[in-house]
Amino acid sequence: MKTTTRFFSFVSSVALLPALLTVNGFAKTPTCSDVGGVILTNIGGFGQIDGHLTTMGVATGDLKGALGVEILSVSSDSTTITVQHHWVTDTGETLTIDQAQAHGTFVGTGLLAITDYKVHLSGGTGRFANATGDFTNIGEVDFNSGQAVLRYSGRVCYAGRD
Repeated sequence: MKTTTRFFSFVSSVALLPALLTVNGFAKTPTCSDVGGVILTNIGGFGQIDGHLTTMGVATGDLKGALGVEILSVSSDSTTITVQHHWVTDTGETLTIDQAQAHGTFVGTGLLAITDYKVHLSGGTGRFANATGDFTNIGEVDFNSGQAVLRYSGRVCYAGRD
């Protein structure tokens, strides 16, 4: 009888081991979700930082909050703008966004249609700690009025919990 009990205890333990390992594996798997919204900013929103023009505005949608962009450089034909984002959500979390380039085509005097603007999220605070994500943006920048409107869409993957 003891041998049978030991055998079944051993088999049960071996059978439970993969289940426990699977549960731990699932706990570390990131959770991903689609995000989207609109960005509205004013060029020159809070002056200059280290000689770079800035924007200041808001983001709506899944990443709603305040957004500032430091314009690091503009190509000689003004169709490529290199930027650094500063993004804080409504709940006070920050998003760490890699330096990005917005590419566009002029569709009128001072009116730049943004056609290729990829953004990479590489972390942040709160639920965005260790998160990653990629967004695309389209929209327009009106250099005449100093306004910009962009539609962002993409995917964020939040780090799994141990």
